[in-house]
Amino acid sequence: MNKIFFTLSLLSAGVLFSQSHPQQKTELTFATYNVSMESENYFPRGTKGNSEQVLINQLESGNNPQIKNIAQIIQTVRPDVILLNEFDYIKNPKQGVKAFVKNYLKVSQNGAKTIDYPYYYYSTVNTGQPSPYDLNGDGKSDNFGNDAWGFGMYPGQYAMVVLSKYPIDTKAVRTFQNFKWKDMPGALLIKKQDGSDWYSKEAWEQFPLSSKSHWDIPVKIGKKTVHILASHPTPPSFDGSEDRNGKRNHDEIRLWKDYISDDSASYIYDDKGVKGGLAPNSSFVIMGDQNASPVEGSAITEGIKSLLDHPKVNSEPTPASKGGAEYTPENPFGVNHTAFWRMRADYVLPSKFGFKVINSGVFWPAKGEPMSELVEKRESSSDHRLVWVKVVLE
Repeated sequence: MNKIFFTLSLLSAGVLFSQSHPQQKTELTFATYNVSMESENYFPRGTKGNSEQVLINQLESGNNPQIKNIAQIIQTVRPDVILLNEFDYIKNPKQGVKAFVKNYLKVSQNGAKTIDYPYYYYSTVNTGQPSPYDLNGDGKSDNFGNDAWGFGMYPGQYAMVVLSKYPIDTKAVRTFQNFKWKDMPGALLIKKQDGSDWYSKEAWEQFPLSSKSHWDIPVKIGKKTVHILASHPTPPSFDGSEDRNGKRNHDEIRLWKDYISDDSASYIYDDKGVKGGLAPNSSFVIMGDQNASPVEGSAITEGIKSLLDHPKVNSEPTPASKGGAEYTPENPFGVNHTAFWRMRADYVLPSKFGFKVINSGVFWPAKGEPMSELVEKRESSSDHRLVWVKVVLE
């Protein structure tokens, strides 16, 4: 009964939900959620045979407790468009994204109202894509892991999916999986201690900037178009003094900063060879696990700061939660944390043009509050929290 009352209170206050018919409402909720739905979340790292088949099996069953909790969180927040990071690439949608919607989201989880997403987008990513080079400098060429074009033990690990209640203009989607890092003006070069290049000339010529991919996904909301700019930059860690992952994280974030800037995007080309950035006066939402904070962590902070401070980006108010503040009470930034490892890593950043921000938040109930059990432990759902922003489309 308390849970029902709590949910109804949120509904009446308009804090989390957009309940009117999709064709009539002007209020929209955008969300990002690193769901940790990759094989090594269910079996230990290095388990023989780990692949996307692990997730296929969990999605088919409809009974995985972590995924059920993730679905309940999504059913509670009810975003209109949501990016799921770390959702393994599964080529057949009936085994992947459609199975998640059918077997989890369209099934009531613990009494939550079901939710449907008739539109979706996913594609290949660089994680686990083998390279023939020794990229981590350990003297071995292992193809996968640290020697893949993006860290991963099999192609498509840690991939991503966008779910939408609104139609996606799939023909107009732009992907940047194959944009070469060397083609970014002023790219942060990786050097050894003696000043020589970290990567061989041959590897650098082929090295993609994006550790997964960068996507510009046009969503059609009535007569208007909203560009979902989705990505998941590499963690700025798991390297050495050369900071190869930190520099890649910075430049992956910078790509979006340049893409939305009218005078800085001419160098960018997509996977079809089309050059340039987002058209001026476009409505957009940048979303994803950026693995960077402007005030904490090991990232090169200028990258995420430049995005948050961009004149086209509305970065206020900063999404917050009672649970995050309670989890790290001695840290004044805890209220804005989005991961259990105590940092703001996940972002939903709407453009100033086209939207009026109403509210925002991080789904992280404090102990004792309804649904706090969904995020009680790492094993309850994910090591990240769902981040949402509610706007009025103008």
